[in-house]
Amino acid sequence: MDGKRPTVASLNGIVAAAHPHAALAGARVLAEGGNAFDAAAATAAALNVVEPYMSGLAGMGMATCRIAAEKRIRTLDFVTRVPSRFPQGKFKERSELARGAQGCGTPGNLAGWCELVRAHGRKTLAEVLAPAIKLARDGFPLAEYNVATINEVKAEFSRSRPDLLPEWASLYMSGAERVGLGDVLRQPALADTLEAISSEGPSYLYGGALGRALVAKSEASGGCLSLHDLEAVEARWLDPIVETYRRLKVHTLPPPAESFQYLLTLRILEGVELGKLERNGVDHLDTVYRAIRLAAGVRIADNNPDPERLHSLLGDGNVDRLRRRVLDGRPIEGPTEQFVAPQPVLMAHEHTTSFSTADGEGNAVCITQSLGSPFGCGVVVPEHGICLNNFLNWGEVVPGGRNHLVPKAELALPLAPSIATRDGDLTLVLGTPGSSGICQTQTQLMVQHLDFGLPLQDAIDAPRARLWDGRRVQIEARLPAATLDALRAKGHEVETPLPWTMAVGGMHGITRNAKTGALAGACDPRRDGFVAAI
Repeated sequence: MDGKRPTVASLNGIVAAAHPHAALAGARVLAEGGNAFDAAAATAAALNVVEPYMSGLAGMGMATCRIAAEKRIRTLDFVTRVPSRFPQGKFKERSELARGAQGCGTPGNLAGWCELVRAHGRKTLAEVLAPAIKLARDGFPLAEYNVATINEVKAEFSRSRPDLLPEWASLYMSGAERVGLGDVLRQPALADTLEAISSEGPSYLYGGALGRALVAKSEASGGCLSLHDLEAVEARWLDPIVETYRRLKVHTLPPPAESFQYLLTLRILEGVELGKLERNGVDHLDTVYRAIRLAAGVRIADNNPDPERLHSLLGDGNVDRLRRRVLDGRPIEGPTEQFVAPQPVLMAHEHTTSFSTADGEGNAVCITQSLGSPFGCGVVVPEHGICLNNFLNWGEVVPGGRNHLVPKAELALPLAPSIATRDGDLTLVLGTPGSSGICQTQTQLMVQHLDFGLPLQDAIDAPRARLWDGRRVQIEARLPAATLDALRAKGHEVETPLPWTMAVGGMHGITRNAKTGALAGACDPRRDGFVAAI
């Protein structure tokens, strides 16, 4: 009503994801007796089919989960280590790892999906993968974002990597010059692969026939992936890091994930009465942007801190110092991306996806997963319908950095799927894509939702910003010109590229009403987002 989408709510189970068919796949598994863990794996596998440029079983990701039976929250890390045969010192520029098999890291997503089902699910792997298999075999009509991304990547490959084009186009374009709205994408080879995984389990990739095919393709294309790397993959359960914001305990991933930036920003803002300011006014936005930029600088300078250092970074002394700097009014300039020295933008990293599931028993899962860049490294294994990732493009090839690519080293990624509780009860499940903007986007959402009291969907719809190195900030062009000018006067180099832009993420989340237990989903209009409930 009034031009707004209705609230989708349920007492039994809900899924919020970046594509309708993926959300419906998770809801179907819930309706058939599965729980939030089963639904998360079903949604993830379906996204492999309907968002093949965002994530797939050959990608990587992380999850934050509430396990109702144990009354606790844990994280699941399925980001793999740098391949053991990575040729350290060979590459001089990150751009060399953007496209081509040399940028491919060891796939971890499938291990994560299977571990969710094994550890806490109710359904068999075959039951969980069934919706994705049907989608891949029957096909689905392309939606707006499908069309835009496939055609953009086709143009890129035609221009700069024609060697990648024939096999890639055979999977995703069926020989057409361009795809259009309503065209049907069928992926029978992927359906066969998922069916084999249903019967053989994750070993089909991690040492089996699929793994051997991926290694052979990688080697033939100049990559460093090995069967040993695949056999060593293990999804790891870890305890989250936790901080309080507006009486909510916010749980997210520990290092090597870079999500401590998110909690540090919230800690800084906890001491500022933002709710007394004009919402979307210059003081509100200036304060939040300043806190984000300072926290990003800390994350870059202290990437992958050990527990003692992390405790110090999030401690009162450091937070008080940063908060004073936020409030002193002097312009703040500094890095927000992965590198201390300003770097050119090489390729969009925002081609990631995040989704949330929750059930009536109190289980919840928030996953952020990716192929790295759109269609990963661009190398496909056509007989299996698989696209390889380019996650090595997230690392540093120049020695001395804190995310330097060394064989078997951990990759530090800016993923931050989160779950918030109040008095131990599930309150909020929230995640977003957006590369180094992930922690920025989630902070802005929390302020809109908690400080200004917006319902989750309205908070997601609100104008957002993406901060870049230096003083540069891109703000969605839905704010008054006077506000933008006032921000410029305070030292922000403001750009307003579009009214809506995916540069500020694509957020999907779930709230839970503590009094009634009602679950409500919210999805981002910047993507083909959808909420499905049972």
